Amino acid sequence: MMFTCTTPGCTDLAHGHRFGAARSAAAARARKRSVSSKLVRDKKKGRSLRVDIHCHYLNRDAAAKLAHLNPAQYEPSVKFASALTREVNVKQMQDRAAMLSTIEVRLKDMDRMGIDIQAVSPAPQQTYYWTEPGLGAEVSRMVNDRLAEIVAKWPDRFVGLGTVPLQNVELAVIELERCVKQLDLRGVEINPNVAGKELTDPGLNLDRFFAKARELDIVIFMHPIGFTQGERLMDHYLNNVIGNPLDTTVGTSHLIFGGVMERHPGLKIVLPHAGGFLGHYWARMDHAWRARPDCRTVIKKPPTSYLKKFFFDTITFDPEMLRNLIDKFGAAQVLLGTDYPFDMGEEDPVGLINSVPRLPSAEKQRIMGGNAARLLKIRR
Repeated sequence: MMFTCTTPGCTDLAHGHRFGAARSAAAARARKRSVSSKLVRDKKKGRSLRVDIHCHYLNRDAAAKLAHLNPAQYEPSVKFASALTREVNVKQMQDRAAMLSTIEVRLKDMDRMGIDIQAVSPAPQQTYYWTEPGLGAEVSRMVNDRLAEIVAKWPDRFVGLGTVPLQNVELAVIELERCVKQLDLRGVEINPNVAGKELTDPGLNLDRFFAKARELDIVIFMHPIGFTQGERLMDHYLNNVIGNPLDTTVGTSHLIFGGVMERHPGLKIVLPHAGGFLGHYWARMDHAWRARPDCRTVIKKPPTSYLKKFFFDTITFDPEMLRNLIDKFGAAQVLLGTDYPFDMGEEDPVGLINSVPRLPSAEKQRIMGGNAARLLKIRR
């Protein structure tokens, strides 16, 4: 997730803030896994493609355009952060700004990590659902145009996932079509809620958006920005540590129980952070569906029959947990992810996948890039 300023609510990089690279003990241990830089050189020897489904780019022009509106007041990751979290985030700003917005720095990091292609999406808070719809559409175009420029300049290293103004479904559908048909972006990033409203809220009428996404056969990458009722999660960075996977869990549950996945079969929705908590405690919702009529008001099948249609990134930080995810949902549903360039990401994704016990080589290749290439229509 995004880091923040000591000034309450300030996330504007136009102020000169920088992002930092604090390394946790867990990250240090992870670095002991296989070194990735050599694997880039092995590409000429025929190794499979490696595609990062989960990585972000911050558009500084879009951030500057909205800075006067104090975006942080609408962002759960800022609203529900303690003074210590803000202090830590400021210290981390020293070197992450270049990683977020400078492609030359990013390319070096990709080579070091063994990543051939990034499916680069906006920094999560740059969906700007809280804005007036017309302004939201304008800023979405700015973000998407820049992503298209990056892809055009480095077509062998990037594909783009854009953003659309979900606060107005008509404008969202228009921008989605432009993303795909004019800019050749391969999908869009959305948040698990629209300024606190569930994706199934009747007032949003987002079935039109999901129908268009299915028609265009694009990827939807659903990324949280912290839990929207995070009053209990302010200390210890809990609104990221717990809040991010919780927001994904709640949003996904609404898509399932609200019938979106049933009404729009074939949707390609990728869940970050290994699916949140739902990817690892799925049996409870199946039990509820069997036990209670209020869990069967819309869907006709057990919830996990729809959950299995989602895709999951590999950001588990633990080989056994990743092994369990693969066992439950299948290698075809799991994709390499890093959350680059944030400190809650996985810096050695290749090493993590290689360390998964009992994982056949063919499945490793699918997870490292084959699945993403298929979803994103990457043909190399």
